Amino acid sequence: MLNKADEHLFKAALGNYPTGVAIVTTVDSEGHPVGLTINSFTSLSMDPLLVLWSIDHKSSSIHTFKETGKFVVHLLAEDQNELVRIFSKKDLDRFSEINWSFSTNQLPIIEGAFAVFECETFQTIEAGDHTIFIGSVKNMQVKEKSPLLYHRRTVGSIPLGFHA
Repeated sequence: MLNKADEHLFKAALGNYPTGVAIVTTVDSEGHPVGLTINSFTSLSMDPLLVLWSIDHKSSSIHTFKETGKFVVHLLAEDQNELVRIFSKKDLDRFSEINWSFSTNQLPIIEGAFAVFECETFQTIEAGDHTIFIGSVKNMQVKEKSPLLYHRRTVGSIPLGFHA
């Protein structure tokens, strides 16, 4: 069992580690869109094309993602910080607040992301208090935009001079 001091130190270290921000979407058994904000996204394999992300077992949408067998990862662009707030709130019709449409695979696609990966669930792994989803990329769209970053509970764009 993790003690509180170690838990605090772990959270502080990871909160100081910058990541990208993504939204994962799918549909429930009735075809309604479901989605949430994540920062646990990474690439996994080039052959085949695989990506992964994880979801807390306490998440209200975990069963939907497990049952549907497909999902979309949206890597957010620097001008999409409002989406993080929308997709992090509970008890909100998130999709009524944004511009989106269904793909040809009947998955919800959020407009404006710099990259969109439509995936079939390749494998799930139970690990601690999360489930890891590995997705086989079936379709992707990539635009020339800068990403949205997450650092110390704040989202923003790449700092000026970063690439100097």
